[in-house]
Amino acid sequence: MHLSQNLLSGKRKYLFALILLLFIFVICVAFSMEDGDDFDISRREVLLRRIGHELLLQSGDSTSRVLPVKKIAENEYQIRFENDLSFQPASLVNITRRFLTKDPLASDYVVNVLNCGNSSVVYGYAISKNKKDDIVACIGRVQPIACYMINIKFKPTGINTAKNGYLLGGLSFLAFVGLILLRSFKPRKVLSDSRDTGKLTLGPVLFDAKNQKLEANGKTIDLTGTETRVLLIFALSPNETIERSRLQKEIWEDEGVIVGRSLDMFISKLRKKLEFNPNIKIVVIRGKGYRLEISS
Repeated sequence: MHLSQNLLSGKRKYLFALILLLFIFVICVAFSMEDGDDFDISRREVLLRRIGHELLLQSGDSTSRVLPVKKIAENEYQIRFENDLSFQPASLVNITRRFLTKDPLASDYVVNVLNCGNSSVVYGYAISKNKKDDIVACIGRVQPIACYMINIKFKPTGINTAKNGYLLGGLSFLAFVGLILLRSFKPRKVLSDSRDTGKLTLGPVLFDAKNQKLEANGKTIDLTGTETRVLLIFALSPNETIERSRLQKEIWEDEGVIVGRSLDMFISKLRKKLEFNPNIKIVVIRGKGYRLEISS
């Protein structure tokens, strides 16, 4: 009984350790991706502030501030200014192109210049593969001095999707491995919970490993200690072939002596004691070992 408990305990520990390692791996990947995203966002905000700074200089303002860049949506940012300003649309296009080429994730984007008072769009254009497409026609070459906000929306590059895919893939792999291991290590249907009672159900036969006996139809058959240990190994893997080497190792290795003929002798005794019920028997698998066959 102690042998089976040790085996099951070892499997549970192995399963727990593997799942824990996989979980830690996924968490580390998630944090590393988050750190990378934070760095990219911070770098992009610096570039956007430099765009605002250049626009102020071109409007003749070298003293007022560019307000902190505001992230208003996923992949969309807003440049704001402390004071009113004027701008030339062509200069705005050239400045944004010049700075945003330094952002490897900003190959496609839309720029909208809004009036602070009513949020109306006074000018807008899109950049796609270095080609400009006007969205809102500009009236006049220079926009008058007013309060403006510049919204820049970047096209998703697929990197965030890929990162999310890695995370989902890692979690899916974790769930898959856990499911496979749980299915491999879960108790067989023919076995009852023996942790407390020491009793296992082998088809119509009750195997009381703790008290070393078999019970069926009111009949009780006593087992020796070694017979109990042999049958317990079979009971934990019913209808599966158990190699001779495994049986010998698990039964006699702790005693320091392994005798091949001893196994055959105990198997033979067990087979005779199981003859009282035709639904359970130990069969020889030539060249491999033995199998406990249980039928309903």
